[in-house]
Amino acid sequence: MPPRVVTDSTAQAWRREAGAASLHGTVTIPAGAGFLRKLIAFGGPGYLISVGYMDPGNWATDLGGGSAYGYTLLSAVLLSSLMAMVLQALSLRLGIATGRDLAQACRDTYSRPASIALWILAEIGIVACDLAEVVGTAIALELLFGLPLLAGVVLTVLDTLIVLSLQRFGFRVIESIVIALVALIALSFAYELAVARPDLAALLHGILPQRAILTDPGMLFIAVGIVGATVMPHNLYLHSALMQTRRFDPTIEGRREAIRFATIDSCMALMLALLVNGAILVLAAAAFHRIGRTDIAEIQDAYHLLAPALGVPLAALVFALALLLSGQNSTLTGTLAGQIVMEGFLDLRIKPWLRRLITRAAAVVPAALVIAIAGESSATRLLIVSQVVLSLQLPFAMIPLVYFTGDRRKMGVFASPLWLKAAAWAIAVLITGLNIKLLIDLV
Repeated sequence: MPPRVVTDSTAQAWRREAGAASLHGTVTIPAGAGFLRKLIAFGGPGYLISVGYMDPGNWATDLGGGSAYGYTLLSAVLLSSLMAMVLQALSLRLGIATGRDLAQACRDTYSRPASIALWILAEIGIVACDLAEVVGTAIALELLFGLPLLAGVVLTVLDTLIVLSLQRFGFRVIESIVIALVALIALSFAYELAVARPDLAALLHGILPQRAILTDPGMLFIAVGIVGATVMPHNLYLHSALMQTRRFDPTIEGRREAIRFATIDSCMALMLALLVNGAILVLAAAAFHRIGRTDIAEIQDAYHLLAPALGVPLAALVFALALLLSGQNSTLTGTLAGQIVMEGFLDLRIKPWLRRLITRAAAVVPAALVIAIAGESSATRLLIVSQVVLSLQLPFAMIPLVYFTGDRRKMGVFASPLWLKAAAWAIAVLITGLNIKLLIDLV
C-alpha cells in the first residue's frame, strides 16, 4: 500500500516514506459504513495505549500516594490523565496526517547525532517501563503462588514466547486480547471499591488540586511518579505507529474522519484507564489511610493487609490477579513500542524475538541484581523509581511531538489549531517544570 503523506503544498518539505513496515495497513476500514461500524473498526489502538496507563508502575505510586496522603493526590491522577488524552490525540493526529510515526518524524527532521540521542532516551524509557512490568509480574507470582521474587523476575523472560506466539495471529487478535484483559482489570477494581466503600465527600475534595502537592517534597515525588506512570513516552511513539494499521481513505476528508474516530477511541480508552488508576489510589486511601496505616508503600504489604482492613478475604486474591493481568498486558505493548522505536529512529529491523529479548534482558538483569543485593523489600521502590525515570524521559518525546503537530509545513491542513497548540505547549511546560523541581529536590 502506498504511504499516506500530506498532499497539500505546505507539507512538501517532509520526506515521503511509508509508515512502520511491521504494522502498515493490516486493518481495513469499511467504506460507506455507519458511525458505529467505523468506530468499531478504528477501535483498538486506544486500548493498547491505555495499557501503559494502568501497568504495575501505577500500582506502586498510587498505593503509596493513597495510603500516605489519602485522596489528596487524586487530582494528580486526574490531571495527568487529561494531559495524556491531549498528547495521545496529537500522536494519532501525526500518524494519520503524515503516514509516519513519531520516531520516523524525528529522524526526518533532526541531525543524525540528535536522532541517535533521542533514540537512546526512548530506549531508556522502554526499559524503565519493562522494569515495572517485570517487578509487578514477579510480585503477583509471589503473592499468588509463593514463588520467590527473584525466581519470578527470571521467569518473566518466558512471557517473550507468549507475546511472539500471539503476534502471528494478526493485529486484531492482539487488540481483542488486550481489550479483554483491560476489562477484567477494570471489573476487579470495581469489586474492590464496592467492598472498600470510600468516603465520597473526601474523594470529591481530592479531585481539586492542592498547593501542598508542590510544597511537600515527598508528595511531589509521588505526584511526579504518577505523571511518569500515566503519561508514558513510549506511548507517544507507539500510538502514531498503531494508526498505520488502519487502511482508511488517504484523501484529506478521509484522514480528517480517521482523526475524529481515532480520537474518540483514544479518549474512551484513556477514560477507562483513569478510572482504574483512580480506583487504585482510592482503594489505598479507603483501606489504609482511613485506619492510620500511612506507611503502606509495598504492594506485598497492601495485599496482606487488604483483607483484614476490608473484612473481605476475596479482596486480596482479586487484587493479586489484577496485578498479574496488568503486568502481562503491558508486555504486549512494550514489545510493539520497542520495534517501532528501533525501526523509526534507525531504519533498522531485527527479528521481533531478538528485539524482545534485548529489552527484557535490560530490565531483568538490573531488577535481579537489586533484589538479590537489597532484598525483596526493594521491589516496590524499584517500581516508583522506574516511573520517575519515565517522567524524566517524557519531555524528549513530548516536545518534538508538540512541535511537529503544530507545524503547518509538516502537517499541512492537519496542523493543530491554536487552542490545541496552546494547551499542548502548556502541558509540555508544566511537566518539564515539575521534572526540574523534582531534580532540584533530589539533589
